[in-house]
Amino acid sequence: MNNEILACIDDENIKYLQSGQISKYIYPIERKEAHEKKISHLITRFFIISKSPEGEINYLVQKRSKSKSSYPGYFTDSSSGHIQWTRNLDLVNIKKNALRELEEEFGIPSKAIQKVRFYELGDEEDNKTKEIAYVFLGLVDYEIPLNPDPEELDIEQSRFYNKIELVNLLKNEKSVDHSRKIWRIILNTDIDSLFEKKLGLKRTSSNGTALFIGRFQPLHHGHIYVLRNILKSYKKIKIGIGSSQLSNKINDPFTSTEREEFLKAIFKKRNISPKRYEVYHIPDIFNAKKWVDHVVSIVGEFNALFSNSDWIRALFQNKGFKVEKKIAIFKNKFNASNIRRLIIKNNRSWKLLVPKEVIELIEEFDGINRLKSLNTADNL
Repeated sequence: MNNEILACIDDENIKYLQSGQISKYIYPIERKEAHEKKISHLITRFFIISKSPEGEINYLVQKRSKSKSSYPGYFTDSSSGHIQWTRNLDLVNIKKNALRELEEEFGIPSKAIQKVRFYELGDEEDNKTKEIAYVFLGLVDYEIPLNPDPEELDIEQSRFYNKIELVNLLKNEKSVDHSRKIWRIILNTDIDSLFEKKLGLKRTSSNGTALFIGRFQPLHHGHIYVLRNILKSYKKIKIGIGSSQLSNKINDPFTSTEREEFLKAIFKKRNISPKRYEVYHIPDIFNAKKWVDHVVSIVGEFNALFSNSDWIRALFQNKGFKVEKKIAIFKNKFNASNIRRLIIKNNRSWKLLVPKEVIELIEEFDGINRLKSLNTADNL
């Protein structure tokens, strides 16, 4: 396992994970080197629950093998492990890592998982190395057979526990602090509420106001396709300019004011009344738990969220908001990162991906030279 390639990150960039920006800041390092040099890296934690037809709740708890280098013989989550590095790593890839670890450690296949939800992002420490944990909750088939790996865990005591058993275990046995805290929260939470959506805001009609959040660095035809489709179903759209405080950086070259000008220009070109949209500037606060409330404090009420970002969708769903289906676009093509790379490389094909009125504004803002001046060898 020492040649496993981990998703690592510099400590000064960890805050960006709280904003869902993952692939821009992680880089690959072999597991052995990452641990020896104490390089911060990403992990998953999975907490598995089962519910019988009669409503009996059981919790899958792992006891770590005595041969483990950290926390030997401690009780912990259901499964956990390192997140393997891959290009364009996102929340979907991270969830796949969590599912893989569960199957490797307990033999539970993905098809046996009824529901999975992202729960939280937390900082931990293992042997003085910082680990950033993506925590998931899962609901599995009742009486699912277990096939625990004896190299990873204690096969006798790694099993499903009922509520009373788990309470006593957490009180009387050695357990990993991070996992104990989350198990106690789960024990005191209605299981159905952990997985069922509960709509939070009042909604006066199904076609009232929608919220769409983007960074628009720069705005491209993919954004226009999404915005026009939203306006077919909703009377009004609130547009949040994400990471509004960032500008003059290789990944965030344009100011929030310039990005607002992009939006106004594309709506004007398409004869869409200003009464049908509002633009809001949303700065990052680098706190995933508080971010949705932060957004709502800025934009006010809305009927539904649209987003193709699994990170944003998960955070709003966790808060009980209505999240509409993704509006499909050619993600690899209509991608602001791709467009910025093309501009830097003097590849004029970027102009096919961006509306003319936005191209004119980019040139007016001297955006092409700005991007090239911000570029460094590390960003190519």
